[in-house]
Amino acid sequence: MTAEPTEPWSVLDPTGTLRVDDRVPAGADALDLWAAYRDMVLSRRVDTEAIALQRQGELGLWPSMLGQEGAQVGAGSALRPRDVVFPTYREHAVAWCAGVDPVQLLGLFRGTTLGGWDPRDRNFHLYTLVIGAQTLHAVGYAMGVVRDGDVGTGDPDRDRAVLAFLGDGALSEGETNEAFAWAAVQNLPVVFFCQNNQWAISAPFSVQSRVPAATRASGFGFPGVRVDGNDVIACHAVAREALERARSGGGPTLVEAVTYRRNPHTTSDDDLRYRTGAVNDDWAARDPVDRLRALLTGGAGPPGVNDFLADLGREEEELAERLRAGCRALPVPHPGDPFLHTLERMPRDLERQRDEHLAFVAGGQGDRS
Repeated sequence: MTAEPTEPWSVLDPTGTLRVDDRVPAGADALDLWAAYRDMVLSRRVDTEAIALQRQGELGLWPSMLGQEGAQVGAGSALRPRDVVFPTYREHAVAWCAGVDPVQLLGLFRGTTLGGWDPRDRNFHLYTLVIGAQTLHAVGYAMGVVRDGDVGTGDPDRDRAVLAFLGDGALSEGETNEAFAWAAVQNLPVVFFCQNNQWAISAPFSVQSRVPAATRASGFGFPGVRVDGNDVIACHAVAREALERARSGGGPTLVEAVTYRRNPHTTSDDDLRYRTGAVNDDWAARDPVDRLRALLTGGAGPPGVNDFLADLGREEEELAERLRAGCRALPVPHPGDPFLHTLERMPRDLERQRDEHLAFVAGGQGDRS
């Protein structure tokens, strides 16, 4: 793992040609390419359906991940069951890999949940909207992992790591740099996975940094790695190596997955006001889903490939229908829900505030209809 990143490391080029490289894990540790393709296709369908639901008025907002599936599935497939993920608000494919029901992701954007920590979320902290805040959450959790003695034991069923996602815009936030400093000086088992999709809303990466994002790590005293974010195989290899290093007690790593946000920042954004369609078209030619499909179906394709693709197509349609029905069936939250999942034990002052709030609502004073 190099500490001085240069060009993004890649093994699968845009034509679907795979280059042999010793850094790619083999055997039981290798990425299941068919499973990775399925994960990318289905998580992309989640994204597409969510955009449609927002346009139909069923969601207030949706942040698309189109073009970033390779980085997310690559990283998400490297997780172990006891690892914990702290995402931003765009890690839909990571949530899919972590086993989170995609209908659950819609709640935050439909207004039926405030997100927050809930152990039932399969070690996946539901989305953080404040830019960079999740990096400090992740570092705090990693401190607890160390104090629980769940790092560097050599027991794969015990050792765990924290995977924190961030965008290139979060690198300009003070919270992120504080998180880097704490992770470094305490040698914490955390991997910072930065999806450099080139744009922090309308601000290009060039106005935020004069050096590659991964180079930032050396200033804090831990390794930084640049990888082609549209190469799911390379992203899996880099994430797996960094997570294993963290679990074994080797400390933090900053991964910069160089990719591109092909859709607007959110459904309320007009990206053509600050960038050209030609650049988007150029990145579309490097699409991570098309790239892996070209590898898997090269030539006539292996036996059974047509059946696999047909089954996947049917699975897509079933998922789309479940998302549409599930979104509309999301329950209206109970007025006491905002008081839950904040503290392990609710203090008396907060209990009193909750009771006053519930009494206020029950009295009809909170009904604005």
